[in-house]
Amino acid sequence: MAEATDAPRATKKKAGRRSAESEAALMALAENRLAIEGVTPEIDGGRFAVKRVEGEDLTVSTDVFSDGHDKIACAVVYGPATADKWSETPLAFVENDRWAATIRFDKAGPYRYSIIAWRDLYATWRDEAKKKRDAGKLTDLELTEARELVRAAQGSGRGSKAEQKGLVKLLERLEKMAERGDGTGQYSLMMQEETIDLLKAAGHRTNLSRYPGNIPVWVDRPRAAFSAWYELFPRSQSGDVNRHGTFDDVIKRLPDIQEMGFDVLYFPPIHPIGKTNRKGKNNTLTPAEDDPGSPYAIGSPEGGHDAIHSELGTFEDFARLIAAAKDHGLEIAIDFAIQCSPDHPWIKEHPEWFDWRPDGTIKFAENPPKKYEDIVNVHFYRGALPSLWYELRDIFLFWVEKGVSIFRVDNPHTKAFPFWEWVIAEVRKVEPGAIFLAEAFTRPKVMKRLAKVGYNQSYSYFTWRNEKWELAEYLTELTQEECGEYMRPNFFVNTPDINPIYLQTSGRPGFRTRLALAATLGGNYGVYSGFELCEFLPVPGKEEYLNSEKYEIRAFDWKAPGNIRDDIAFFNRLRNTEGALQSFRNLAFYNFWNDQILYYGKRTPDLSSFLLFMVNLDPHHAQGGHFEVPLWEFGLGDGDTVRAENLASGQAVAWHGKVQHWWLNPEDCPYAVFKISPEPA
Repeated sequence: MAEATDAPRATKKKAGRRSAESEAALMALAENRLAIEGVTPEIDGGRFAVKRVEGEDLTVSTDVFSDGHDKIACAVVYGPATADKWSETPLAFVENDRWAATIRFDKAGPYRYSIIAWRDLYATWRDEAKKKRDAGKLTDLELTEARELVRAAQGSGRGSKAEQKGLVKLLERLEKMAERGDGTGQYSLMMQEETIDLLKAAGHRTNLSRYPGNIPVWVDRPRAAFSAWYELFPRSQSGDVNRHGTFDDVIKRLPDIQEMGFDVLYFPPIHPIGKTNRKGKNNTLTPAEDDPGSPYAIGSPEGGHDAIHSELGTFEDFARLIAAAKDHGLEIAIDFAIQCSPDHPWIKEHPEWFDWRPDGTIKFAENPPKKYEDIVNVHFYRGALPSLWYELRDIFLFWVEKGVSIFRVDNPHTKAFPFWEWVIAEVRKVEPGAIFLAEAFTRPKVMKRLAKVGYNQSYSYFTWRNEKWELAEYLTELTQEECGEYMRPNFFVNTPDINPIYLQTSGRPGFRTRLALAATLGGNYGVYSGFELCEFLPVPGKEEYLNSEKYEIRAFDWKAPGNIRDDIAFFNRLRNTEGALQSFRNLAFYNFWNDQILYYGKRTPDLSSFLLFMVNLDPHHAQGGHFEVPLWEFGLGDGDTVRAENLASGQAVAWHGKVQHWWLNPEDCPYAVFKISPEPA
């Protein structure tokens, strides 16, 4: 048996050693005492920016708590990303350690925000002192602690000179009261609102802790979130299929477009069109000599992406169009399609930007089973990096100099994400108000990634959402889930490439239905010209237009019988006069007991603009049923009354009680728009 010994075991660990590095880490961790968690909104841990427009509310919420029972305080700190100046807004307690505050930014550009929190020893003292006073147990010791807190505040380094002087005077008054034995006076002085405000502004923040990251915010001008687009082919504006339209012809149409109430006029590519493998009418591979070709086959010996198709006019004509559009309340948007005709100057000047086959021929664009023989694509790496990136940036900036600040980008999901993140940031350095619309009918996560890397607006699946359940489900995702913080859909009802089955089979009522949905559900929406004429003739069995303007010049009677111009003007006017429609994420769905009627509402925070929409999704049959009036939104009871004016018809009714009935005949009008307000007492 081994002898007992007092010697420590050989395996016992030695005491840890102190070092300057270890102590610095300890002190930093100890000082950052409060927990700040669950900050929202924050996109991918701050990798991408939250989006807002000028003056729009950004509600920040977070969990903040600490050990022990001391009172705590916290605030949002925020400011321009390019400056060291920070503003501060206090966070208010919500529930269960959750805090929130609302901030806003007044100018387009990059910003950031973070969270700070601290132990509020002044609030803790007030809370404890009141309890002791109410129990008759307030002593001189608590009053001494109060004076020490004020004395400590004088060394905080916070507050203005006037506030620091205020601390000195406050302490002098407290000490004089203490000398007189006036405990009641000291207590009353510490509880005054003026004292509380002074200590909030200039007092010491004990254990000041900070969220580790600065969360980026990108602020846009309002049109990025609220716009009505009208798309047209300039070459089809002459009114004669035998004459190529010009920018001057477009200028002549501006009053007509303004009359419908649009604010963005968008053109497909306006650049020179190549002749090699030019497409003919209806996408044929055997064009006639006078076929104009697809404007997406960009580039010819006349020039490329920084040139204008000569039959449209000159840059002087384009400048005159920009100015005339502005006079009519319109901004011009152009298509930015990163693709080339085989005749594009880049192919000879920069062959390293393109893909070549082993036999030495260039690789044409393909999207099996589709093949685009009249265009070739660039690639973004290998010999194209970085020279192509700079070239494309300079093309964007070239058009910015020409007065264009809105770009619809063709197929951005087939180009490199890092390129978009870089080039959009580069353009914004010159023009913070630039707007980029991603034409990407693609997978949801790809669509959202494009929004994250900088696109202000995004095409969406709205075009193919027709049933009540899928519209409600999709709009709830877009408005209520995290993507609503960075992705702004643009609800185009049709495009030159997409002639939806619904419109092919619904007749005029269906066009009115889809218009009503797009214009009222979306902050941004758009129509491709011909929609107002209920154009629907398809290529048999396809979601494509027969006799498409992509391949031929068309002429239209823009006020032909059966048009829905009045509907378009009504909704655009409503969008500009009713504040409820000027937000996207304020959407709420309500109960209407009929699966063919979508029933929803939008309202301003002060309820001064409260609109209810009923849209008949069945273009062939009248539909009706019972629905709930959202009396609770006004704080009313189930038996109370609201006044409802149908803005589409001018009819006004009083709804007594929560459950009412309505009927919509698509041949008369497939929608109703009610502005509701409480019945005057």
